Amino acid sequence: MNVSQDPGALARHYRAVRALTEQLAAPLSDADATIQSMPDASPAKWHLAHTTWFFETFVLRDHVAGYRPYRAEWPFLFNSYYEAEGQRMARAARGMLSRPSLPEILAYRRAVDEALLAAIGDLPPDVLALVELGCHHEQQHQELLLTDILHAFAQNPLECAIWPHAETPGAPPLPTRAPIGWITKDGGIVEIGHDGQGFAFDCEGPRHQTMLAPHTLADRRVTNGEWIEFIRDGGYRDPRLWLADGWAWVQAQAVTAPLYWREDDGAFSSFGLSGRHAVDPSAPVCHISLYEADAFATWAGARLPTEAEWESAAAAHDPCGGNQLDQGGDIRPRAGGASFFGDVWEWTGSAYRPYPGFRIADGAIGEYNGKFMSSQFVLRGSSCATPRGHARATYRNFFYPHQRWQFMGLRLAKDGTKAGATDRA
Repeated sequence: MNVSQDPGALARHYRAVRALTEQLAAPLSDADATIQSMPDASPAKWHLAHTTWFFETFVLRDHVAGYRPYRAEWPFLFNSYYEAEGQRMARAARGMLSRPSLPEILAYRRAVDEALLAAIGDLPPDVLALVELGCHHEQQHQELLLTDILHAFAQNPLECAIWPHAETPGAPPLPTRAPIGWITKDGGIVEIGHDGQGFAFDCEGPRHQTMLAPHTLADRRVTNGEWIEFIRDGGYRDPRLWLADGWAWVQAQAVTAPLYWREDDGAFSSFGLSGRHAVDPSAPVCHISLYEADAFATWAGARLPTEAEWESAAAAHDPCGGNQLDQGGDIRPRAGGASFFGDVWEWTGSAYRPYPGFRIADGAIGEYNGKFMSSQFVLRGSSCATPRGHARATYRNFFYPHQRWQFMGLRLAKDGTKAGATDRA
């Protein structure tokens, strides 16, 4: 049953989602919450307000008689990309919003929460479904809030931690993970896409048949230790490993390692939400672009899986398993576990395009996913910053191939049902 079919359950879910967002933002000062480190990122303060604008606009304004907007001028500030909602502030300028203040935005959240929860028992099913969509939308922004503030803090030479992480003095070196095992798939006709039971975003359907060739999938993600081998072997200096656009990107951006990595005296460290720490060789590599993932796969004698291959294998795994977000704390990919979910999103080799039979919904909500089905690639699974319960085997995340500030990693795949004994992987 969809939670939207039970107003009481939906109200509890709404409260929990909204509370977690504020818990994640609690360590931030007004200055922390205002800065914007690049056009792809948004200030934490904007995430707090935009998710509230979503509920105010598409639920309260449109479906609750007599509701008066909290501030008539704020929709211009907090609309994201909805053309049907009119003019909006340029995305790259969101960091200029020193006002409204963080306390004012938290007051805005409280006012909208009060109005929505007062009305929820009287909302018809189609509007309750919008509330549920808004909750999942806010969960997406919870992950974006974390990754965006991580990018912002990484620009500060002080490399401040948002949450502390105590290293054990004199601890022995962390072990490197065991060799990759391979999951054999004979291929054939499979069904992928959401079946209509429970919540899903529109881009996850319709469910349809597709043909898979025989292939093998790695039983775990690529680790930091394996990525260091790639670096040491000249992976970032060999144009034969790279797609043409990727090689141009590597040269233009002088990329030599995953985002937030630094090498000092031959040792690698990485900056995260808990500050800078030594790279754990046994943890999944993260903060890599599609270009880097593809180059590593080529170096390893493998390739990236298609999203259909990934979904077919992941369908048997618990989407609530693995290392995912439950609350603030030491949020980072960790070693251990063979789940398809948690730690890092996994790049696939599939372009983000509509499934057969996909139709864009009417109205402004139709702008949510469909218009972005161009020039982006699909990631599957979830990450250490994805709220637990938000992901599904059918979930289609998507980013441009050069982007890497999210918790992005990879799993290898190969053609045929034999992995090959001579390959690096």
